Amino acid sequence: MQDTIDLKELLKIIKNRIWMIICIGLIFGITSGVVSQFLITPEYKSSTTLIINKENEDSKTQLSNSDDLNYVQKLAYTYSEIITSRTVLTKTIDKLNLDMSYKKLASCIEVTNISNTQIIKIDVEYRNPKIARDICNTIPTIFDKEVQRIMKVSGVEVIDKAVASSIPIKPNKKTNVILASIFGIFVGICITIIEVLLNTKIKTTSDIKENLGMNVLGVIPKQ
Repeated sequence: MQDTIDLKELLKIIKNRIWMIICIGLIFGITSGVVSQFLITPEYKSSTTLIINKENEDSKTQLSNSDDLNYVQKLAYTYSEIITSRTVLTKTIDKLNLDMSYKKLASCIEVTNISNTQIIKIDVEYRNPKIARDICNTIPTIFDKEVQRIMKVSGVEVIDKAVASSIPIKPNKKTNVILASIFGIFVGICITIIEVLLNTKIKTTSDIKENLGMNVLGVIPKQ
């Protein structure tokens, strides 16, 4: 087995096997495309945005603008926790007759507080676009009632209601195919390098000296 390999020789071998390497890349890419198209369940995303209602005017007059903003931002983080609470999500499951656990639903939801605003964004990812939309639109209704019950304050108003998406966000077929093809090309190059390193066949007189440590006394010409 060769301990080292000449870079020029390696590049020459890769060039000679370029079509094999490309074919391996194509096989990986096509396989990824087939898997993404037929074996991976697509997921759809629906989103809704909410705006936090401030408390009554008497409470607002006691706060400066900066204090008021800090208060609203802290309230947004509090509301985000309530949105994904067991109570809110369990009631959402019951209302929509969903066949899933509270933890499963929680894993489908992402709540984002928009910086320096009173706005909260709720994203729901699910394999059924209509169910994703319904979850997204049901949570604010249940959440608002729970906030009023727990905190004795007005809750939120919906800015944009969720709609069902016709385009899945997962899997990203194009990205998967490109990455798989690149990986396939990398695998093809690695196979080529390994074959060269494991190849003990003597092709030239220099190989005799390198591999066997023997000097060549003469060469029999080809007929």
